[in-house]
Amino acid sequence: MRAGPKQGLFAQRFVRIALTMDGAAQLSVTEDEAGRIALALEGPLLVSTVGPLDRELSALSQEITTIDLSGVEEIDTIGAWVMCRLAATHEAEITGASPRAKRLLDAVETAGSNADITPPRVPVWKRVPEAMGELIYDMRAGIIGVVGFLGRVLIAAGRLLRHPSRFPMKAMVRQMELVGVSALPIIGLMSFLIGIVIAQQGAVQLEQFGAEALTVNLVGRITLRELGVLMTAIMVAGRSGSAFAAQIGTMKLTEEVDAMRTIGISPAEVLVIPRILASTFMMVLLGFYASIVAIIGGAVVGQFALGIPFFTFLERIQEVVPTYDLWVGLIKAPVFGLIIGLAGCYHGMRVEGNSEQVGLRTTMAVVSAIFAVIVLDAFFAVFFTEIGWG
Repeated sequence: MRAGPKQGLFAQRFVRIALTMDGAAQLSVTEDEAGRIALALEGPLLVSTVGPLDRELSALSQEITTIDLSGVEEIDTIGAWVMCRLAATHEAEITGASPRAKRLLDAVETAGSNADITPPRVPVWKRVPEAMGELIYDMRAGIIGVVGFLGRVLIAAGRLLRHPSRFPMKAMVRQMELVGVSALPIIGLMSFLIGIVIAQQGAVQLEQFGAEALTVNLVGRITLRELGVLMTAIMVAGRSGSAFAAQIGTMKLTEEVDAMRTIGISPAEVLVIPRILASTFMMVLLGFYASIVAIIGGAVVGQFALGIPFFTFLERIQEVVPTYDLWVGLIKAPVFGLIIGLAGCYHGMRVEGNSEQVGLRTTMAVVSAIFAVIVLDAFFAVFFTEIGWG
């Protein structure tokens, strides 16, 4: 709104900004014939009042020469930042500021930065090798941590051997129940379905050669030797290994582990060793159980799809499956259980900082355990083949 007729080269217009809170900010705009304007501000420039004023100032497209703050009653950091930004954008001069406002404007102006909001992105041909190098270099810390953890576990085991009365038998029995007995239904169902799938798919392929009877050999050898123990290990890693990491990790966050050390109780003796022994022992039973249930699943397919009587299928298993196939599975099972227990307890003891670490370490425990189990299974396959158990 124009204040009146032009006087000389200047005309003046006033814009009043209504605020939703108590108080008002008034903006006076003086414009010359060249289109340059001078601003005069009145009222409070606070975080609660500067929002509507900032939008009005952003809408000004003309060049601003001066910003007069002589009428400003109060100003805070946000108000000073808005004025400094406006002055920097238009290369305008701020005048009329009170001593307090001037100190605040100087502080805000010197705190500014011309740095890029986002850093320059490194080319992919350089970024990927650098990331791989950092990961490989960081592996040394992981190796040192694992070796140190194994050392603590061995020392704790040695103490328990010297003082058997300190062995936490109740804790180990409880973990054996959680790892083994509670897992029977899900592992049984998984193994039964795996046996059905192996028998059905194997029969389809062998039928092309007129050798459907060899389905018995396929189911018996692959379940007792490989899949029974391997799938059980993967299931135990996802079920119990993650539970180990989450339980111990939560105890670390709530400082229960530190409290144990304070009262003279070794966390390795009461938390780690019972879980490792439980997973090691129960993997043997669960692996054997899974193999038997998978064979029963294959016998069901033989009964209804291949015309092989159920009990005939089971009797045939004893004839075609060598005894060392059973021993191969039983030898691998405790090793897999040991790896799962160590991975879960190690990552649980490494939790620190915040609750996000619990989820991160739980995921790492499952992934590392499954990866180690598969690598060891490949090693065992080559090893037993070389010694004549192939």
